Amino acid sequence: MRLANPFLRKWFRRQKQGILDVLLILNDDTRIGIEMQVHTQNHWTKRNLYYLGRMYTDELMVGENYGKLHRCISISLLDFKLLPNTGNYHNIYRLRNRDGEELTDLWEVHIIELGKELTGNRVDDWIRLFNATSQEEVDRIAEQNGRMRDVAEVVRQMGLIRTIRWFYDGYWRAKRDRWAEDEYVRDEGIAIGKAEDTLQLLNTLGEVPTDLAERIKSERDTEILDRWHLSAARADSIAHFREREDL
Repeated sequence: MRLANPFLRKWFRRQKQGILDVLLILNDDTRIGIEMQVHTQNHWTKRNLYYLGRMYTDELMVGENYGKLHRCISISLLDFKLLPNTGNYHNIYRLRNRDGEELTDLWEVHIIELGKELTGNRVDDWIRLFNATSQEEVDRIAEQNGRMRDVAEVVRQMGLIRTIRWFYDGYWRAKRDRWAEDEYVRDEGIAIGKAEDTLQLLNTLGEVPTDLAERIKSERDTEILDRWHLSAARADSIAHFREREDL
């Protein structure tokens, strides 16, 4: 196993740069991309798949055979809840059909949510290690599980306890992913503005019922808000608008 350059190759000037936190290449050439994220980030799943696709194709040069492509595994360590509909903190995704038959194992996605309840799985101690807030807690994990002693020693030497393990997040990580965070704020602002525009149009037709106003204000899908805005402009009455949009 070896560490590889985490900067994914750009094939043309305007292509979005991909930078993994850690890129490992195993002895069988399996590529493992590890991403760690503390704060909720807009479009994380799409971003994750984009990086997986880039990692998969990164090593293939012009004229080379597709047989050179190797298995790629994405591992996301998240300190926020991404999958609210599952109680499992460790979820694995592969390419399968509706009957569960696997197409290939070339792509595999692991999502580990650090804040979810532990289940007695062998990964539990790793989660405890990431969530540790003191060196004493790290040492206690090592005492209870001998297999974690080497890892705990590395944590001790590098100071990778929870209070400082994301130190770089305030430097190049925040700089690198700032656009995604800004995009989230920007999209929120756009959605709020579109909702207000729709309500202004409806107000010209009469008093907007509270439930309808709250429903419009809570919507964050800009495509839906655009449709509502156009519908409000064409409506003869608020009742007409609600009937057309099933609201």
